[in-house]
Amino acid sequence: MTIQAPETVSSLTARIKGGLEQWFSDVWVEGELSNVRIMTSSPHAYFTVKDAGAQMPCAFFGAARNGAARAVLCDGAKVRLRGALSVYPPRGAYQLIVRVAEPAGQGELMLRFEALKRKLAEEGLFDPAKKRPLPALPTLIGIVTSPTGAAIRDFLNVTRRRYAQVRILVAPARVQGVGAAEEIADAIKALGSLPRPPDVVVVGRGGGSLEDLWCFNEETVARAVRACPVPVVSAVGHEIDFTICDFAADLRAPTPSAAAELVVGERAKIVERVETLRRRLVLAMRAEIARGKARVEVCAKSGALSAPVSALRERAQRIDLLATRLEAALRAAVARRRASLAAAPARLSAALSAAVAARRNRLSTLEAKLAALDPRGVLGRGYALVRFQDGRVATRAGAFRAGDSLEVEFRDGVVAATATAVSTRGGA
Repeated sequence: MTIQAPETVSSLTARIKGGLEQWFSDVWVEGELSNVRIMTSSPHAYFTVKDAGAQMPCAFFGAARNGAARAVLCDGAKVRLRGALSVYPPRGAYQLIVRVAEPAGQGELMLRFEALKRKLAEEGLFDPAKKRPLPALPTLIGIVTSPTGAAIRDFLNVTRRRYAQVRILVAPARVQGVGAAEEIADAIKALGSLPRPPDVVVVGRGGGSLEDLWCFNEETVARAVRACPVPVVSAVGHEIDFTICDFAADLRAPTPSAAAELVVGERAKIVERVETLRRRLVLAMRAEIARGKARVEVCAKSGALSAPVSALRERAQRIDLLATRLEAALRAAVARRRASLAAAPARLSAALSAAVAARRNRLSTLEAKLAALDPRGVLGRGYALVRFQDGRVATRAGAFRAGDSLEVEFRDGVVAATATAVSTRGGA
């Protein structure tokens, strides 16, 4: 009978360790936590996961740096753990080396998360083409969060440090628990419906478990974000946390503090741009001044500026010559006006005499015509003018009747007569 040589405890433990790590390199286990110890001298955590029939020691290296995991690790918590089995040789005990820790039931939440994400993505709610840019210099920022949480304090500290003049309008809302999603959606709608809405809206809260952040995974919040008339920044949880609100927002910030830096950070860029333009303007002005100075120096060396007195004398002489010519022209004009005025009376007298003679000739002509037309002029040649008693002139014999009283006017007087008989030529 061959007796096998024994191996050392360390060797056997190493073989067991290698086998466990190979066969159980990726396992999920669910249970209740106990004896949770998060080290103060290192970022590691040690605890036990158990159920009614067994328990298993666990080690979670770097747990303290994982905000979501650290929030889960507490005595009595129901959790789901993912990791690999290994052996701790000094104690000869196997343990679970944890990589992921999440509350029990989170798997169902993740399924709901992925289903809603697919649905809204198919509707185009997350379309990058619909993302709106942040305003360059916001003067009013709206924030939807809990007024008593750490998120609002961090946000205010950063914005005041970067841009103290900006105004912050807080729309309070619960950010965890039943009804929180509806309050968040209503707060977003309230900010967007103001007569003067904010330039940008920030929605967020601090870190927490998937259950804590679940209100930001509700469809009503995502639709309120997309319906908001101004750009929306989502700042939910820590850098490793993602929510439906993040995908729907115009911009995702890893933390509320980072959101404050993103929102007011554009101001710093513009200030830097203005300063760059100011420096360029100063350089351009200096260059222009240098060019102007060079032109002045060239002009100063020219003949016109080297002998200014001579140039002024020439201009004065030219002015004197023009003044002499102007004086002579004025004198000639005055002489012509005087000569014209001296001859005016004679011309006026001649014109008046001619006009009077013309009027006299015209008057004589009219008098002659008037005398020719005067009926009394005919009376001097033996004719008489016969009138009825009422003064009407008789123009024919047929107008009289026997016994009519008549007036017969001769050149030297009037004779009264009476018609005794009427006789007309041709029986008229």
